[in-house]
Amino acid sequence: MNYFAHLYLAQPTSDSFMGNLLGDFRKGADTHRYPQAVQAGVQNHLLVDRFTDNHPQVKSARALFSRHTRRFSGVALDVLFDHYLISEWELYHSEDFDSFKAQCYRRLSSRLQAMPAPMHRVVTSVIERDWFGHYASHDGTLKAIENLARRVRFPNQFARITQEISHHDKELRERFGVFFPELVNEVKRRNIEDGFGR
Repeated sequence: MNYFAHLYLAQPTSDSFMGNLLGDFRKGADTHRYPQAVQAGVQNHLLVDRFTDNHPQVKSARALFSRHTRRFSGVALDVLFDHYLISEWELYHSEDFDSFKAQCYRRLSSRLQAMPAPMHRVVTSVIERDWFGHYASHDGTLKAIENLARRVRFPNQFARITQEISHHDKELRERFGVFFPELVNEVKRRNIEDGFGR
């Protein structure tokens, strides 16, 4: 899952938000130096990634892509699933999206100085460029995916994945609708961050 979904699945604290994103930036970082609440967030992140990668609906979604783009499909689906979560926000959260988004940015801002340098750079961009706001629209999401595809350094045809996403949007959205509630239930069942949410 991408950043927004990880924050949705975190506890409503700055430490949890940091930990649930730190999972993507832990390489080369000493995560044990952080408070236990942050470390629990990292473990929750890893749970989410494992469950997502092994879920039949996610595997089925990846299989919809052509051989030219399938290698990039995991990255693209991460961003696309954030879009689906935001675009159907009222199904998943009682708080309005703009309010939740503002809380995300505030909580992450409060921990910027504690983040490893690569995470600091990315999270600063997320906040200043309002990534989550762009993910609210289909076009904004496709543009974000195109930008990611351009950063791949080896020769590829990943840019065409946005066309394939548009072609399979209905099927991909349906798969997300089955998968995501099961992910939410798994996070609740495992309850890794129990005791760190207050």
